[in-house]
Amino acid sequence: MNKFLFLFTILLYSSNSHSQINEVGLFVGGSNFVGDVGSTTYIHPESPAIGFIYKWNKTPRHSWRFSYTQSNIVSKDANSNDNSRKARGYEFDTTIKEIGGGIEFNFFDFDINNPLERKLTPYVFTGINMGFYNGTLRPKSKPNVDINEKSVVLPIILGVKSNLTSNFVVGFEIGARYAFTDAIDGSFRENTTISVPNFGNLNNNDWYVFSGLTLTYTFGQKPCFCAE
Repeated sequence: MNKFLFLFTILLYSSNSHSQINEVGLFVGGSNFVGDVGSTTYIHPESPAIGFIYKWNKTPRHSWRFSYTQSNIVSKDANSNDNSRKARGYEFDTTIKEIGGGIEFNFFDFDINNPLERKLTPYVFTGINMGFYNGTLRPKSKPNVDINEKSVVLPIILGVKSNLTSNFVVGFEIGARYAFTDAIDGSFRENTTISVPNFGNLNNNDWYVFSGLTLTYTFGQKPCFCAE
């Protein structure tokens, strides 16, 4: 994690030289997985998640956003509403480390330079992330399977945010991640075994969701959002 903190520090100092407002802060919440093992509920945070966020507010309507998020996801067939999964009894745990960036769009103007004016806006984010997954699949009465995967990830985040003061912004967001792999839970592997063959729907890739609160601190020169 130290190299990610170093990366954020470099971003802060390099961006501070521009006449834009910067934001840096934390994401704290929960995560859940949707794939071939465990529950199929899309929004059901059950494992803690934490992350770091940096934003460069280009205009009151959009920002460039970069983030690092980490969670240890645990998913069990026993928690599924699918009787066939309950009977199968598989489970897995995977540490997810995700880094990436993209654009955040505000539905309403969000110029927080005036500390006397409370702002509130929904927002949407998308971009390109990279996910790294390391864990273990535990098939019932079968040998464990190691999980060591990485994948390009498409994040789709919906949220709402408001300024607490002239320097602090709080938000709530739900972010679904579509991974370009079907192997986060160990269900589809290149080096399969006879005892634990590939299983599940091999035509659908994995999803996971981060839901929680963001708290960011704004700093830097106040921008002039006007035509040049």
